[in-house]
Amino acid sequence: MSGAAWVKPLRRRRTWLAMWWLAIATVVLACLLPGSDLPSIPVSDKLEHALAFFALSASAVQLFRRGMPLLLVAGGLLLLGAAIEIAQHLFTTSRAMELGDLVADALGIAAGLATAWTPLGDLLLKLDRPV
Repeated sequence: MSGAAWVKPLRRRRTWLAMWWLAIATVVLACLLPGSDLPSIPVSDKLEHALAFFALSASAVQLFRRGMPLLLVAGGLLLLGAAIEIAQHLFTTSRAMELGDLVADALGIAAGLATAWTPLGDLLLKLDRPV
C-alpha cells in the first residue's frame, strides 16, 4: 500500500500532514522540557497526557483512512508515548518515566480513534474538498 493510499483524498494533503507532524513535535517537546519551563495548568499530568494523545489521534482520524492505515498510525502513537517515557528517564533530570502516563496516552488514543465512528469522522474531508 503506497503512502497516498493511507491518507484520505484531501486537497491540501501535504499541509494537513505537515500540521499533524508539527503537533506531534509539539507534544514531544512539551513532554521533554522541564515542567518549570511550561505554563502551569491546574489539571492532572495524566489528563494532560490523555488530552494530548486524544488530539493527535482524533487528528489522525481526519487524515488517515479507516482500517489498517488508521490502526497502524494509532500503534505508532502508542509507541511514541512509550518512547517519550523512555526519553524522560534517559535524557531529563526533571521528568520521570511513569506507566500511568503511558496508560493515559493509550486512553487518549482510543478516545481519539472512537471519533472515526461519529459524524465528525470525516469532517476535514468535507471541509477540504477532495481532489
